[in-house]
Amino acid sequence: MSPDEIHSFEEFWPYYVSQHLNPTSRTLHVVGTTIGLAHLPLAAVFPPAILPALTWGYGLAWLGHFAFEKNKPATWHSPKFALWSFMGDLRMVRRTLAGTMAEDVRKVRSVLAQEEAADVASTAAAAAVAN
Repeated sequence: MSPDEIHSFEEFWPYYVSQHLNPTSRTLHVVGTTIGLAHLPLAAVFPPAILPALTWGYGLAWLGHFAFEKNKPATWHSPKFALWSFMGDLRMVRRTLAGTMAEDVRKVRSVLAQEEAADVASTAAAAAVAN
């Protein structure tokens, strides 16, 4: 599914997972989100504390994207993805801690492999017709 075809968070979730296939990147997201969220109560009484929350949360996530995934954060693709990306981070933290995130990754990898196989078959068929 292309980002343009996504209209709800549940449709967004597989796309989000597809952008977080690298385990190191996922770990950086989980750590960054957890540290960032831990700073929020302090920020409620000391507003400048929001800066370390954002720095840890986004800094580690962006490191994961640029250094390990070799992609751009989903938030950068569309303004509607900003809230869904945060919701995705929260779901990924919960599912990682519950031990169920690996299943989501397996499902998305399977779909991506099927799509790739279909693309290869389509390209081969087009080449055969052209010859």
